[in-house]
Amino acid sequence: MAPVPTPPAQPDDTPGAYVGLAAETAERRARERGWDTVRALPPGTVITMEFRSGRINFEVDGGVVRRCWTG
Repeated sequence: MAPVPTPPAQPDDTPGAYVGLAAETAERRARERGWDTVRALPPGTVITMEFRSGRINFEVDGGVVRRCWTG
């Protein structure tokens, strides 16, 4: 049986700290902190629920991050 792969470590970051920031500022900060993929989505966007290590997601409304989660 093949071993279970170990995903790479994610940046040590607090997603809640991005809420309320301008989308551009949040994206720049996330990239500086080591996130491989930064995804900005409008509210209500349909997305799949697969977890992807190294990805941070922003729900952006009116140019401001309203919600943030990893994966």
